Amino acid sequence: MYTILVCDDDPDIVSALEIYLGSEGYKTVAAYNGKEALRIAAEQEIHLILMDIMMPELDGMRATSKLREGSNVPIILLTAKSEDSDKILGLNIGADDYTTNPFNPLEVIARVKSQLRRYTSLGGAGGAAGGGSVLSAGPISMDDGAKVVTVDGEPVSLTPLEYNILKLLLSNPGQVFSSAQIYEHVWNDPVYGSENTVAVHIRHLREKIEINPAEPRYLKVVWGLGYKIEKGAV
Repeated sequence: MYTILVCDDDPDIVSALEIYLGSEGYKTVAAYNGKEALRIAAEQEIHLILMDIMMPELDGMRATSKLREGSNVPIILLTAKSEDSDKILGLNIGADDYTTNPFNPLEVIARVKSQLRRYTSLGGAGGAAGGGSVLSAGPISMDDGAKVVTVDGEPVSLTPLEYNILKLLLSNPGQVFSSAQIYEHVWNDPVYGSENTVAVHIRHLREKIEINPAEPRYLKVVWGLGYKIEKGAV
């Protein structure tokens, strides 16, 4: 059974989300500010976090940033419908996805299931890691069986979304994927959400695999078209 941490300073929202998630068989734990969320995440095995942005004591942005210092657990931000800047900032500091208030229960559950599938596929929630192949480009190597990425032999910690973007590109060296294609493949969602969403994750990925992210040698942008891993990169 997966355990989901629901963090919001509004008890009614926490209660509603717990009802949605409980109906799908998930165990829930409640927190009402960022400090409580950090404490619970440190003390218990949490498989996913639903995190409100505006909270007392420690807001969702700072809590997400602190969590990302030592954890790749999926984080879905709870945002106001009109706050696009919050969504982009949240992705910049390490959130995996967001959903807007007022919540559509079906959308919340779909996003939770999608993030848990990715997390499990990387072994983060007890998923099996076996089989698979080794993909590489220059010093970048991905052992998809062990779910391990290294650069020059040194392990690199990727979020599930970063891992799956890199896997898609490494599996198709030289092929250009548009932001919409990456979104559909990796988010497994035919409805294209935001080009900025893909761009943020690409930037984070470059920061982890490139010597100089400002002048990438491997993960290239093809202006106006999309992204690719350079074929035969050395």
